[in-house]
Amino acid sequence: MQDMKIADLPVHDRAIDITGETCPMTFVRTRLALDSLPDGAVLLVRLKGADPRANVPRAAADQGHDLLDMFDLDDGSAILVIRKAGA
Repeated sequence: MQDMKIADLPVHDRAIDITGETCPMTFVRTRLALDSLPDGAVLLVRLKGADPRANVPRAAADQGHDLLDMFDLDDGSAILVIRKAGA
């Protein structure tokens, strides 16, 4: 998606950018963000790199959260859409 705007993003309750983090901090930041949200809330996570793209979705799913989508951006990063478990 070229020149993505905020209005183009999926409906969400919070968004974080972990493109500057390395594993395991990528999931630590994601988990802290999820912990701060109410059950059923949607978190957008912008991530980059093979390890975060594999590990963050897997770890979120292992904790029972719903992975709604992941889509690539032109800069090589991706947006992961997670619904917090409990709703």
